[in-house]
Amino acid sequence: MTELSKNAKRILPSALISVALISAILYFVDFKTMWASIQRADYRILAGSAVLSFIWMFFRAKVWQTLLRDKPKYIDTLFAASEGYLLNAFLPFRLGELGRAFLLSRKSGIAFSEILPTIVIERVVDLIFSASFLIVGLTYVSSAEGSARIGYVVGALMILGLVALYVLARNRQWALGVFHKLASRWNFLQKFGGDFLESFLDGLAALTDGWLFLRFLFWMTLDWFVALWAYHLITLAFFPDAQLTWMFFVLGAAAFGGAIPALPGAVGTFEGAVSAALYLFTKDQSTSLAVALTARLYNYLNSGVLGGIGLAREGETLSGVYQQLIKFRK
Repeated sequence: MTELSKNAKRILPSALISVALISAILYFVDFKTMWASIQRADYRILAGSAVLSFIWMFFRAKVWQTLLRDKPKYIDTLFAASEGYLLNAFLPFRLGELGRAFLLSRKSGIAFSEILPTIVIERVVDLIFSASFLIVGLTYVSSAEGSARIGYVVGALMILGLVALYVLARNRQWALGVFHKLASRWNFLQKFGGDFLESFLDGLAALTDGWLFLRFLFWMTLDWFVALWAYHLITLAFFPDAQLTWMFFVLGAAAFGGAIPALPGAVGTFEGAVSAALYLFTKDQSTSLAVALTARLYNYLNSGVLGGIGLAREGETLSGVYQQLIKFRK
């Protein structure tokens, strides 16, 4: 079986989810109403939300640099993070996460396997925040009680995952000892993960440093509240009576929509999650989709500008990085 056919089979379930949600959107949305709402939008407010989308990216880079114990330069971290988001927008299998670790490793000299666990930690904490926002937002939604179970389950699983990573970080020598015992019986384990595991556990050390983890949580909280205000401004441009409290539920839904398996960039799942969440407050599916598409545009805007600058600085292209990632993964 060729590599192309393998990748096609792997991406097929995600593609079907995206296609199903896009079909549902096309069925329920009145595009004349949506276009009229885009024409009526307050573009002064949208300009302010565009600025906030870049501020969000600046804070997100600081979140990651903090987890990396400030080893890489901030500018390198900013461009690597932006490049990763840009790669995720166009490449399958969330290759942007591997891509930003790969690119930052080249810039900073930090081992790839030491960078990777910081991305795992970041993503786990992101899901904890999104579950928390979803649960808080449910107090303002009268018709979405079933979503509470999703928030509680995901939040609990992510906390358990974070605790498991913490236990591994605190018991590094024990974990290495168990691995080496298993590797002595099965040689392929040593070949697969010998040096990688040590670097991976080094990267988890951020969880055992209380002050470092508190700084990480500070920047992460600030980053999420910047996103909350950015979504609020986008929504205000279309719905002048929009409440900030709505955004807890909308942002939590957006984060889950981005995490569901889908085509690159969470096409369909992101728009479906944002527009459905906003519909619960506005009862206007068409204008809610206009808000979701604007949020999508801003995601492309900040990652496209900053990620594009980063790739240009390094003489790279999206296709070139993709080929390098495929070789690296093999």
